[in-house]
Amino acid sequence: MTEYILLDGDSLGIEQVVAVARGEARVALSDAAWAAVRRARAAVEALVASDAVVYGVTTGFGDFKSVLISRQDVAALQRNLVRSHAVGVGVRLPRDAVRAMMVVRANSLAKGYSGVQEGTLRLLVEMLNRGVHPLVPSRGSLGASGDLAPLAHIALAMIGEGEAEHDGETLAAAAALARAGLRPAALDAKEGLALVNGTALMGGLGALATYAAEIVYQTANVAGALTLEALEGSPQAFDDRLQAVRPHPRQMECAAHLRGLLDGSGLVRQAADPHRVQDPYSLRCMPQVHGAVHDSIAYARWVVDIENNSATDNPLLFWEGDTPVALSGGNFHGELTALALDYLKMGLTELGNISERRINRLVDPHSNGGLLPPFLTERGGLNTGFMLAHYTAAALASENKTLAHPASADTIPTSGNTEDHVSMGPTAAHHTLMTLDNVQGILAIELLCAAQAVDYRRRGALADAPLGQGTRGAYEVIRRHVPFLVEDAYLAPHIAMLKALVQAGAFGDEGA
Repeated sequence: MTEYILLDGDSLGIEQVVAVARGEARVALSDAAWAAVRRARAAVEALVASDAVVYGVTTGFGDFKSVLISRQDVAALQRNLVRSHAVGVGVRLPRDAVRAMMVVRANSLAKGYSGVQEGTLRLLVEMLNRGVHPLVPSRGSLGASGDLAPLAHIALAMIGEGEAEHDGETLAAAAALARAGLRPAALDAKEGLALVNGTALMGGLGALATYAAEIVYQTANVAGALTLEALEGSPQAFDDRLQAVRPHPRQMECAAHLRGLLDGSGLVRQAADPHRVQDPYSLRCMPQVHGAVHDSIAYARWVVDIENNSATDNPLLFWEGDTPVALSGGNFHGELTALALDYLKMGLTELGNISERRINRLVDPHSNGGLLPPFLTERGGLNTGFMLAHYTAAALASENKTLAHPASADTIPTSGNTEDHVSMGPTAAHHTLMTLDNVQGILAIELLCAAQAVDYRRRGALADAPLGQGTRGAYEVIRRHVPFLVEDAYLAPHIAMLKALVQAGAFGDEGA
């Protein structure tokens, strides 16, 4: 039975956004939310009837803010806004991204400060529930005034224009709505502005990225622990006494996770070795590095959760006693989310960097002291082994370093210099997802190499040596899909398989 998620404007979590985005959940509004929507709509109608001067309701937009609009033209103003703002370019957003945007926007409108008609919001909800997905180009938003162009493409489909996908087929939006048993919205005062002026692209993509980043963090701990076993590393650096005297919470949590993963391992170095007093940083400093990355993920979650339960259009409707008032402000500005996503992508870049360094130690005999065959293959020379797999990891790590440049450090004025500072949060979101994809590939390669190296270690006297309590399950997942390779083989499908498993969270809970 399909799960229903109740939207009330205040409690939409990241996991719920993901559930809707992936089509596993349908949505409905709470009774209190519908009451708030109706009250806000009555406020809009009262303001129009009183001939009040309200930005975007009885005036033009942006640099046209001083142009007054007659009462008979307020509906045409909203339709024109949607049409003129649907100017996105580039590759289309994937379906999960569009659905994430739609549910975030619906939740924001459900707060009851935006003034949409009940029927308009019901249409947006039913498009989600019946699988009508507007085609949204990915580029065109500056992150202030909100995500105008991408959201305009969603609004365009809502009025029966543009294109949409339904049952896997791309159709004219009017045809897609009709096939799903829906009718286009007839926008009235304030509604176009309420639909397009918000941060739903940043918030939706931010939710998807944060959810995936948490899986990647858990996977990195598993991959790092398996690599430590393959390299006969020491768990001493994860001792809780060391963490307690530098009590960063997520450093301590990471060290505890690594201890749990390695518990019972017969491959780690237990006794003091005068020739190997301590391990290299990529092994020894995993709590300090991985823990810091987890901080960036936690911060992104905090910001995105707040953002996706916020009223982010302009103006917003309030009441002074029984009198409705429209307040102009800047809740559409995406700086908070832009900075959080920039921080997240920098953290993820570091997770890829340290993983690539561990891969290098697995394949390079000069780095691992000859513990393992060069490039994890026998008859080296005839076989190249995993040399080029490391090249790919290095290429991905290097690309991430360019993506890590903070998008939020840039701004460019628009709308006749009225909108003179923008967040570039959508760029931060796109780059974060690209970085995530690269890190998932790097971790897949580390897992591939670590399993190969473990099999070399478990020969002779160590043939019966157990893996750790948590790494054992990860190793078994790998070996169910990828065999030990005795000679050169076509590696790309193996890497792709392990990357898909990383993305699915197949390693994320091991040892947790």
